Amino acid sequence: MEERKAIIRVENLSKLYGRNRQEAAELLKKGADKNEVLKKTGVTTALWDVNLDINEGETFVIIGLSGSGKSTLVRCFNRLNKPTSGKIFYKDQNIGELTKKELLNFRRDNIAMVFQHFGLMSHRNVVTNVEYGLEIKNVGKQLRREKALEMIQMVGLEGFEYSPIGSLSGGMKQRVGLARALANEPEVLLMDEPFSALDPLVKRDMQFELLSIQEKMRKTIIFITHDINEAFKLGDRVAIMRDGRVVQIGTPEEMITNPADDYVKEFIEGADKAKVMTARHVMVTPQCIVKTHDGANRAIQEMRSNNVPSAYVVNDQMEFVGIITLDGAMKARDEKLKVKDALITDVKMVDIDDTVDQVMTMFADAKFPVAVLKGKKLRGIISKASVITTLSESSFEQENEKSEA
Repeated sequence: MEERKAIIRVENLSKLYGRNRQEAAELLKKGADKNEVLKKTGVTTALWDVNLDINEGETFVIIGLSGSGKSTLVRCFNRLNKPTSGKIFYKDQNIGELTKKELLNFRRDNIAMVFQHFGLMSHRNVVTNVEYGLEIKNVGKQLRREKALEMIQMVGLEGFEYSPIGSLSGGMKQRVGLARALANEPEVLLMDEPFSALDPLVKRDMQFELLSIQEKMRKTIIFITHDINEAFKLGDRVAIMRDGRVVQIGTPEEMITNPADDYVKEFIEGADKAKVMTARHVMVTPQCIVKTHDGANRAIQEMRSNNVPSAYVVNDQMEFVGIITLDGAMKARDEKLKVKDALITDVKMVDIDDTVDQVMTMFADAKFPVAVLKGKKLRGIISKASVITTLSESSFEQENEKSEA
C-alpha cells in the first residue's frame, strides 16, 4: 500500500489565554494540569504541546469532551485561532509566516470549513449559497453555477437548487453547507461537530453521505466530534484529547486493542465494538482444509478425523474456491469424481478488514461459517459463536480491569 504524505504537520502547539502565560508555560512544562495552572496563574490552557501529522486524503477525527481543546485546535489549522507557541505546517509551509494576503488565499483555495450551525445566508437560496465561495473568488457566473449544481447533486439535494434556506430541514441545511465547502475544491476540509445538532436518523444519513463523498473525492478531512461511535465510523485515524493535550492517536482498531491509558479505555468503553473490530479479530482457523486436486476419499478422511461435516477447499495457492460436505464427498467417491467436481460455491465471503458489523449481516441466510479472505486467499472462517465469544471476552476484560482498578 502506498504511504501517504503528511499534508498538515503540527509541532509543539500551545494556546494559552491570560496574562501570565510565561508562568503558566513553566508550570505546564513541570507537569501541572490545566486546573492547577488556572488556579495559580489565572491562565486557561486550551492547548498544550500538541504534536501530530495529518495525511493527505485521510479522514482524521479529533475527539474529546467539552473543554478538551479539539475545536481550538481545528481553528488553528486555518489561523482563526493564533497559537501562543508552536508551528503548523501545510505542505512544509509554516502557516504562521503567511502574510495577510497569503493567509486569505490559503483560506480561499486550500482549506474550507463546515460549521455545526450551518453558517448559511437566509436571504440566498440553495444554489446561491453554494456559489458564494466561488463568487468571492471572482469565478465567472456560468462556471460557478455549473460547479454549484454539480456539488448540490453530489450531496443529494437535486431538485432543491432554488429552494429558500428557511424551507429546509436541519439535515438538508448541513448538506448545503457541505456542498458550499466542496464547491471551492479545497484540499483540506475542516468539520467542527457538523452533525451534532441533527437528530439520530439524519445524523446517520449524513455520516453515510460523507463516507460516500470521501470515497469519490478523497479529500483530507479533519472532523471534530464528541461521539466515539461517530469517530470510529468515520475516521481512518483518531486523536483523543484531554485538557488540551493529545492522549493517543491511532486507528480505531489500535485504540480498541491497545488503549494508551485508563482514560482512553474509559472513553472508548461505550463504542460499538462490532463496528470497529474487523474479521481478523473474530476469525478462527478452519479445522478442515482440502485441496482441489485431492480425491474424495482424502476429503472424507479429513472430515472424519476432524469430526466436522464439511471442509473448506483451496487450490495450490491457498485461494478459496468453495466448500465440500461429507455427503457431497461420499457421492463424489461413489461416482469416482474429484473434490473440485463436488464443490458448493454459494458461500458467504468477507475481506479480512471488513468490520464485524458487516459480517453479522451475513449470518441470517448463511448455510456455513463465513470464509475470510485476504485477496483471494483463505485466512480463516467466522461463525456466530466466534463473534459472540470475541465480543463477550472484550466486554468481560474491560469489566475485569475496572473491578481490579
